[in-house]
Amino acid sequence: MNPLARTIHAAGTAQRSRRVRSDAVFVGVSALCFAASTAATIAGSASMSAMGELPMPGGWTMSRAWMPMCGQTWAGVAASFAGMWVVMMVTMMLPSLMPILWRYREAVGGTRVGRLTVLVSAGYFGVWAMFGIAVFALGVTLAALAMQLPALARAVPVALGMVVLLAGALQFTAWKARHLECCRATRGHCRKLTADARAAWRHGVHLGLHCCHCCAGLTMILLVAGVMDLRAMAVVATAITCERLAPGGERVARVVGAVLVGGGLFLVARSFVTG
Repeated sequence: MNPLARTIHAAGTAQRSRRVRSDAVFVGVSALCFAASTAATIAGSASMSAMGELPMPGGWTMSRAWMPMCGQTWAGVAASFAGMWVVMMVTMMLPSLMPILWRYREAVGGTRVGRLTVLVSAGYFGVWAMFGIAVFALGVTLAALAMQLPALARAVPVALGMVVLLAGALQFTAWKARHLECCRATRGHCRKLTADARAAWRHGVHLGLHCCHCCAGLTMILLVAGVMDLRAMAVVATAITCERLAPGGERVARVVGAVLVGGGLFLVARSFVTG
């Protein structure tokens, strides 16, 4: 082998070695983030359960996540909810986000791919953080109205059943299918990306917006069941991951929709019987 060939071979070997190390770091950091967020989510759920729930007219209970505890300001409640929400989203969304990030890394390559991957992730979870703030504002408003208007509180069980029914119906729409297709984007969708910070951030925001739209119905279920209910989180996270990663994701979405429609009808019927 001549000197030029040896130099090219050595450069290629060094580049492959750097890529393998970078990929190993990506997998390791992702696993650590998932483990840490899962532990924090479990701790947050236990803390919320210890606070108890407020009995309401109509035979249901309201989470204390929507109201300040003794000595706590509204700003503190909002900050606590936002932090809890982001940690919860990392736990639920990271398994289905990792393959997308992996394809992004393959598309852009280069020595800055680690930092760019962080920016994509920050843009993605930044969108979810904004969504969480909107959820908090809506939840606080509805909780205040339910506490002030007993007639409205008594109608909540029927409304929750209707929300589940609506969430199931959304799973069958072309709107859902379009956003799910974007979340299941194939390798070719990433080839036009450029390796710069602005493009990485925008790509993360783009992914986050599609994900929020795609998960709108399933997020409703999470809020109906209880924002920090571990069982609800596990079920919703499993449904989201299967939609994104399993072959025939649209069929999975429709199966989930059928289950939700059935559950919604059951909840509505039960509310009339027990009411």
